[in-house]
Amino acid sequence: MATRCFKLGDLAALVGGEVEGDAQTEIRGVAGIREAKAGDITFVANPKYEEFLGTTAASAVIGAASLACAQPLIRVGNPYFAYLQVLSFFAQDRAVQYARGVHESAVIDRSAELGENVAVGPFCQIARGVRVGRGTTILCGTFIGEGAEIGEECLLYPNVTVREGTVVGDRVIVQPGAVIGADGFGFAKDGSRHHKVPQIGRVIVEDDVEIGANTCIDRATTGETRVHRGTKIDNLVQVAHNVIVGEDCVIAAQAGISGSTELGRNVTLAGQAGLVGHITIGDNAVVGAQGGVTKSIPPDTTVSGYPAREHGLARRLYAHTARLPDLFRRVRELERIVAELEKGASVDSSATDD
Repeated sequence: MATRCFKLGDLAALVGGEVEGDAQTEIRGVAGIREAKAGDITFVANPKYEEFLGTTAASAVIGAASLACAQPLIRVGNPYFAYLQVLSFFAQDRAVQYARGVHESAVIDRSAELGENVAVGPFCQIARGVRVGRGTTILCGTFIGEGAEIGEECLLYPNVTVREGTVVGDRVIVQPGAVIGADGFGFAKDGSRHHKVPQIGRVIVEDDVEIGANTCIDRATTGETRVHRGTKIDNLVQVAHNVIVGEDCVIAAQAGISGSTELGRNVTLAGQAGLVGHITIGDNAVVGAQGGVTKSIPPDTTVSGYPAREHGLARRLYAHTARLPDLFRRVRELERIVAELEKGASVDSSATDD
């Protein structure tokens, strides 16, 4: 595949930045600052990477207005987003083009409705009453259950399962192995036996959502589990029944959200965060990695630790906890000194009595 070449000035125009240095510098690729070679453009968004500017082989850099740099530079307000735009520009040359139409091995119920320019790969199964929107791609081994709806320009990677009645909006990306609409985990106990609670609700995934590999989003017991527009979910995430995830949330790998919990807008859950059920996480809240959330979190709050507390408090508690072995030794030493003083006092008292 031939590699395209761009002038630095053209890339600056693409991202709305200003060039400092030679605008005619030729750029043939995009790379991280430590891996970049001649012909690549890189970026600096975090100050801790500025130390690599002196050793990088990159031909140009994307950076903030305050960045000091010897290489030709595109100055922008948001270097990371500008880097994403340039990376997407170069990625067009490498985008996989999937053949349109239905593979002969796919099993499509006659009542299913497929929009224009749809692609259905080998060994897919599309059940009765399914509707698939224009331009959607469904890759090999994917199952779409009865009455499900898939919007336009979606991409479902291999071995995705979309259970019956699930609704998926437009431009949704579902990575391999994800399961949308499995039964929620609900059982009623009678004596020593657990009886399954029927899960008769559904899942609704709104537009522009991405769902990571092997992530599970469970159908509601009644009503709906909903993931609102623009939310991005990493791999191996569990979203339980009747959970509501607000717009533009980011949920990192191995996070788990228990049933009937509601996330507001722009919430961030870092890796392995765990949330109990029936709580509310306010808009713009952040839960740190491995944070164990046991109660509702107000908007615009960052929490961490277990149980999750305001991040500043959690850091202080952690710092004090790390000092416990030393404090324990000091207490033992003080106990020894006190015991010796008491023993000495007892001896002095006996001598006085004599």
